[in-house]
Amino acid sequence: MSASSTDRIIVTIEDGVADVRLNRADKMNALDPAMFDALIATGEQLKQTPDLRAVVLSGEGRAFCAGLDMESMAGMLGGAGGDPGIRPGRLAARVHGISNRPQYACMVWRELPVPVFAAVHGVAFGGGLQVALGADVRFVTADTKLSVMEIKWGLVPDMAGMVLTRGLVRPDLLRELVYTGRIVTGTEACELGLATRVVEDPRAAALEAARQVAQKNPHAIRAAKRLMEVVEGGDNAAILIAESVEQDKLVGSPNQREAVRANLEKRAPKFEA
Repeated sequence: MSASSTDRIIVTIEDGVADVRLNRADKMNALDPAMFDALIATGEQLKQTPDLRAVVLSGEGRAFCAGLDMESMAGMLGGAGGDPGIRPGRLAARVHGISNRPQYACMVWRELPVPVFAAVHGVAFGGGLQVALGADVRFVTADTKLSVMEIKWGLVPDMAGMVLTRGLVRPDLLRELVYTGRIVTGTEACELGLATRVVEDPRAAALEAARQVAQKNPHAIRAAKRLMEVVEGGDNAAILIAESVEQDKLVGSPNQREAVRANLEKRAPKFEA
């Protein structure tokens, strides 16, 4: 067994299975700059880990991931953002292949050569949901709450959500989720395609599935993941840049700042036409 940890993510590897746990329980594992860094660094480290067979991605405490840290949201009121990766006009820069930094925090899991199983409990909102979507398979509880929540903050999904939901959710249903930001349960998420299976204990189910995969021919498993990427493929680069271009237009704009301000002040927003 090997183990490593930061103040944001704990990793334990045993018999080829990496148990990756977001470790910011006091903030419901919200995404701050350090969490973005930890997700990317962990994913890149696992890419280079010999004899890796499968990965389980979960969150400590009450939730998988509550989305972008509130301090980062509040920072948008000043037009600067709390995270260098989400400042106005900066998202279109490609810094990780076809991805920008926030996108790569999700895409890195899809780019791992082995299956990734996400164990989702509590909530997976906004960017937190997109991190989970980076996994190959998502186990949830019936009462897990999930949301494409960016519209609440006057934004669009931009952490690879448009790539990662392709083929999972019927286009009209995805449009409704993106336009409304409504919260769905784990049960409905499975019906929609956002989640794979409802279980009582997502982490236990994910670990069991990962251990089963670890007993299969590793070359065949890696080949199967490569094949799935071809089957599900398309012009990922074009989709990722489109996410960033649209988000760059929105971040720091008057209506987007009003959406943030209204939510922080718990009042109805007053948008410009």
